[in-house]
Amino acid sequence: MEPLELDLVIIFYVHSHVVLGASNNAFRSLIPSTPTEAHPVIHVPESSTTLNIILHAVYHMPFSQQYSFEELSTAVDQLHVYGVPPKLYVSQDTHLYKLLLSYAPTLPLKVYTFAARHNLSDLAVATSSHLLSFDLSNLTEDTAEAIGSKYLRRLFFLHMGRLNALKQLLLSPPNSHPPTADCNAKDLTRAWALASAYLAWDLRPDLSTNLLASTLIPLEKDISCNLCKEHLHLHIKELSVQWSHVKVIGSLQV
Repeated sequence: MEPLELDLVIIFYVHSHVVLGASNNAFRSLIPSTPTEAHPVIHVPESSTTLNIILHAVYHMPFSQQYSFEELSTAVDQLHVYGVPPKLYVSQDTHLYKLLLSYAPTLPLKVYTFAARHNLSDLAVATSSHLLSFDLSNLTEDTAEAIGSKYLRRLFFLHMGRLNALKQLLLSPPNSHPPTADCNAKDLTRAWALASAYLAWDLRPDLSTNLLASTLIPLEKDISCNLCKEHLHLHIKELSVQWSHVKVIGSLQV
């Protein structure tokens, strides 16, 4: 879809039946259902960029150029003005959705706020994993208000759910071996309790399995029993696997 630019007027050639099929208000009442002319010309009060994005969404066409997040956001904000439901035209299988999602790693809060504003649950869920490192106490009042209570609650529950899951995993100490003449396995249990209590003070929902393991492995320095060390390493490995299986985005789907 290539516009023609003539004396600052950009002309888009479109099929009225395609645009009308996507709109529930005749594209802001600009396109008559029964045109009186063979090729009617209408004026659309949007920038060419905004209109180009809207039409690409309506036609389900891939984008031939990269748009900024602000440009995409502005265009989607205008979809409802033209009777085009964002939930249908920014769904997971659309090019517009994928382009918006590409900004999640670098602009997670903006993308999440945008998704919340339009009730785009799939986009919010996919973006939420990139917000695990964000300190929710830094949310401004304006941003919290823009996100709204529904999606703000989901975001807080995601963080809390991840933290609670990790705390529960840390509460389980390594298995103790039967007492021997040289070891009663109490050193391992004691060291684990101290380490898990230390971790609990500084837990983050985005804690990586590598950082978790590297924090716990030094415990072996305080343990002389080789059997206890084996149990410790096995438990850390199992704990890392269990933590990696804790859903990053599942808690958001409430």
